[in-house]
Amino acid sequence: MKERLLPWAGSDGKPCYVIGDGVGYVSRVADQVESVQLGMAGRLLDHTAELLAEQEKQLTNEELHYLVRRFVESLTETKRIAESRGARVAAAADHGDLTG
Repeated sequence: MKERLLPWAGSDGKPCYVIGDGVGYVSRVADQVESVQLGMAGRLLDHTAELLAEQEKQLTNEELHYLVRRFVESLTETKRIAESRGARVAAAADHGDLTG
């Protein structure tokens, strides 16, 4: 059985894991959540690039604070996804199965 770090934290902020073969319901939901999180990260990057390109517009402190908070959330999510995927690749390599 394989252990997978899920792309969300528990109510206490601790990591959540699922144990299984990677094809069950929770794994499919995790794949969908990861896809949404990565898509949102891409849109946040695009939006920020647009804001920074508008040189005539000065962002307020509130706008900057909001933007930084979203970046922290996004980086936390993408870091968790990267850790999860990295652990699954390492586990697959240890077992000689690079398809999992």
